[in-house]
Amino acid sequence: MSKSPRLYSPYDAPMWESIAEGQMKLQRCTESGTFRYPPGPMCPVSMSMEYEWTPISGKARIIAWTVFHRQYLPAYPAPHLVVAVQLEEGPIMVSYMDHAELEQIKLDALVTMIYADHPDGYRVPKFTLN
Repeated sequence: MSKSPRLYSPYDAPMWESIAEGQMKLQRCTESGTFRYPPGPMCPVSMSMEYEWTPISGKARIIAWTVFHRQYLPAYPAPHLVVAVQLEEGPIMVSYMDHAELEQIKLDALVTMIYADHPDGYRVPKFTLN
């Protein structure tokens, strides 16, 4: 497993490749230092189109969560815990956690990014409580 998804934009291919390798990288503006997610052509702060792919710490804090009690996709059986986290580097990211951690979740709880092999054959980031 742990291969890149087959469909991605010109801006996010390096991100998916880094996830497959187990060390997520995001675009970081070389002018302002701003990390951006999702990847895109231009820094929202400086408007610069110059960037570098920089590894992130994987540290984040929970800013919101919800549980899907209905299965919408075969790869995500219910109940499915979806979280919005703010990465230590600044961007907000939506991902998921194991449902077994639901009872310990609270606003601003610290989490760490880990990686899971998706049933469709690629690796995805997910989070776990510290």
